Amino acid sequence: MSTIEFNEALIGMENNLHSFAMSFTRNKEDAQDLTQETMMKAITYRNYYTPQTNFKAWVFTIMRNIFINQYRRKVKSGQIFDHSKELYLLNNSGDTKFSPMNEISQNEINKQIANLEDDYKTPFILHFEGFKYKEIADRLSIPIGTVKSRIFIARKKLMDCLPDYNYSVN
Repeated sequence: MSTIEFNEALIGMENNLHSFAMSFTRNKEDAQDLTQETMMKAITYRNYYTPQTNFKAWVFTIMRNIFINQYRRKVKSGQIFDHSKELYLLNNSGDTKFSPMNEISQNEINKQIANLEDDYKTPFILHFEGFKYKEIADRLSIPIGTVKSRIFIARKKLMDCLPDYNYSVN
């Protein structure tokens, strides 16, 4: 494929690329930037394109990889831009350590832990603080199996008392 044919094919795909970029970014300006960067990278690496193969898939793969790399960089640097309605992603980001809702939740959880019987509360708290089963067993002078059982029962009781905090792994 000659350089002219390559460039014409790429320019002919610009609208498709922009639509594909919109599906990633959900923002017109970011989609335009992604489209331009994809076209630039495709031109830069045109020698890597194998003639008589799916050109569109090759260019779309470049765009997808650029988007993924940019996203990873933004996550690493903490610069995610939220274009969702009501800034849902920013309002629900991981930096809620000192939020009022987190404080209320923590107080409610601590209250339920305090309500556990001592046989269950003590092993649970020690495990939560990072002690190993063996260390807890030695400290409380009970078998490891009993420690594991009591921690399991404590978790179960807490899940029953705090249904709003249950989650599914799936």
